[in-house]
Order: sequence, then structure tokens, then C-alpha cells
Amino acid sequence: MGKQIWKPGNMLYPLPAVMVSAADREGNTNILTIAWTGTVCTNPAMVYISVRPERYSYHMIKETGEFVINLTTEKLARAADYCGVRSGEKVDKWKECCLTEEKAVSLEFAPVIKESPVNIECRVKEILELGSHHMFVAEVTAVQADEAYLDKNGKFDLNKTGLLAYSHGEYLGLGKKLGTFGYSVKKNTVGAAAGKGERHSGHSHRNNKKKGGKRRGGFRRRKAG
Repeated sequence: MGKQIWKPGNMLYPLPAVMVSAADREGNTNILTIAWTGTVCTNPAMVYISVRPERYSYHMIKETGEFVINLTTEKLARAADYCGVRSGEKVDKWKECCLTEEKAVSLEFAPVIKESPVNIECRVKEILELGSHHMFVAEVTAVQADEAYLDKNGKFDLNKTGLLAYSHGEYLGLGKKLGTFGYSVKKNTVGAAAGKGERHSGHSHRNNKKKGGKRRGGFRRRKAG
């Protein structure tokens, strides 16, 4: 079986399905669900969200220059979907989804969603009008993390929150852990033993010479590319 060639499109999945909270200067607030989001810089910490200009929350974010990325979990899947398919111009999403609006610690207007395990408070630095979506590039001004997910050593265990992902029109849980960052190059007992055996074998080859001092077999260990 071969591969079909399709026209250019967005097939970069899975993505986080986050609920973005925003407000205007009059105190009206709203929530919209976004999957077009991600990290753009570590230092300073910066993120982006891409929003259609016709979305109800668009003018709020542009007006105040603030928004909050609220991470979603499997328990928040229904709320995440609802906030992505209903307009805040017609319904009160806070009420309909039983979500709690709380004050951000570093922003003046945009609130956070209490039920979210992580709230990433953001201030817009640049707006890129790309086409169907406008990208809000923002600096992270504060992060709130739910203490319920701190272990006995005070480490925040994000992956125990039941994070939600979005892939090709479907909401998914993250599934089982397959490894940790850098695990593919970490040494283990078996690997160390194998390495010693290889070095010993190489040493034997170096000392197994023909008459005239030439090496037999031409054994040479390559470096990893």
C-alpha cells in the first residue's frame, strides 16, 4: 500500500484542547476552546493562540491584550467541547458548564477557570494576521497550579491530572507512559555490560596482529551518527 497525496492542510495532531478565558474592559467574560496553541519560547516564557477574527472572544483579547490558557482534563471534556461550539454572545458558558470564574494574579481583566489544574496567564506581545486565523503571540506572566497534584516532595505531577488531547476531530486521553525525556540515550546495566564486552573484543583485535605489524580483520568501532 502506498500513500495518497492530499492538498495542503493542517494534519499536525494530536494537540492540546485548551479553554481560553478572556474579558473586555467592561467586565464581560467568555471562554473559547482552542487547539491551535503552543509554546514559542522558553526564556522569556512565550506561547501563542490562533483565533478566527469572527469569534466572540477575539475582540476581548485584542482590546485588553490579555488571555488565560486553562489546561483541560478528561473530566472537563464536555465543557471543552461546549465552549468550542457555542458562542458566548448567545449563552453564558460559565453557567452552562458549571465552571467557576476566578481572578488572575497578574492580569487586570482576563479571569482563570478554577476547575482547570493549570492556568497560564498571558499578555499579548504581537498579533500576526495570517489569514483565516490571527495569531496572538504572548508572554506568560504567571502560572497557577492546583496543589492537589503535588506529591509528598512538592513536585507537581501534571500527568496525573488526566490531560485531554484533540486529534482529527476527536478528544482523547493521553494513555500510558512510554518513557521520559532522554531515556533513549541513558545507560543501563545491560547496555553497560554490552559496552564493556565490546571494548574487550576491540582490545583483543588490536593485539592480534599479523607478521609485519599489520592488524588482522580491520575491526574498528564507529561513532554514533
